[in-house]
Amino acid sequence: MAKGKGEGVTIVIKKEEGGEGGHHGGAWKVAYADFVTAMMAFFLLMWLLNATTEEQRRGLADYFNPTNVMGQRPSGSGQPFGGRTPNSEGQVSSDASSARLETGPRPVVFDLEEDDSDTPASATEKREGPKGDDETATPTRLMASRAEGAGGAAEGRAEGKAEGKDGVDLAKATAEALREEHEKRERAALEAMAENIRAAVRDDPALAELAKQLQVEQVPEGLRIQLMDAERQPMFALGGSAPGEKARALLAKVAGVINRVPNAVSISGHTDATPFRPGARSNWDLSTERANVTRRLLVEGGVAEFRVRSVAGLAEREPLLANDPQNPANRRVSILLLRENTRNAAP
Repeated sequence: MAKGKGEGVTIVIKKEEGGEGGHHGGAWKVAYADFVTAMMAFFLLMWLLNATTEEQRRGLADYFNPTNVMGQRPSGSGQPFGGRTPNSEGQVSSDASSARLETGPRPVVFDLEEDDSDTPASATEKREGPKGDDETATPTRLMASRAEGAGGAAEGRAEGKAEGKDGVDLAKATAEALREEHEKRERAALEAMAENIRAAVRDDPALAELAKQLQVEQVPEGLRIQLMDAERQPMFALGGSAPGEKARALLAKVAGVINRVPNAVSISGHTDATPFRPGARSNWDLSTERANVTRRLLVEGGVAEFRVRSVAGLAEREPLLANDPQNPANRRVSILLLRENTRNAAP
């Protein structure tokens, strides 16, 4: 302000020292804390999913989401998706947590009449209807009707037994007819095989002279083929089991024919009644050795080993000519082609 003429102007300079800014609020801190908490919960959830089994997760989910059986709507315990958890089977929106009502049969209501007295209600009056035959019939008629019923039942049982017996007889007759037809065809097949064996030996010039030493016939057990010794024409060496050349060729012919069928084979060896010297071999040993040699020759001719049912030596106990036990024909080898329905057949 001017104080007078010739005096200068007074200038006042006011300086304010700068200080810290005022408080701007802490809302961001709350948001940050919520974020950190959410991230911690997320990583904790990831760890639990990786460290627990399916059963454990199902138990945890059911613990934190209990089922409200009293709920009237499919809302669960105040949770969405009907109270189901992500681990529950089936669709999420389900009513499995709500009570379910099912209707049953209507209860029976008795028609009772109540009176003003204190006595309990009594049942309705029974209505009389038309009487049946049993009520109107006399005792004599009842006995007669029951006798007729019993007679009819007896006749029915008798007819049933007769029909059952006829059915059993028919089944037995059918089975017998089938068995006879099977046996007839089997006999025809064996006879055809026997003729093939005879023809194979007869048509071979080298074996034609042995045809009289070959006997092929049908027996109850099957087809029996016998190779017999003749005077000055033995099949095996005398007193030994080595087969001759013609015996080998004859057995090869027989093997070629019987190899066409699957029937089992039983082989037996026989000797005459001539005994060995005491202390030496016996007819049992000789007959067994010849039967076993025959088995080997048949197998070499193509007969499968598993088809051989038995190999036995019978010595002189079953001679071909019982009236002449010393006859060379008693020295023979028997090959029995067993029937299919034969079991434990003896050669």
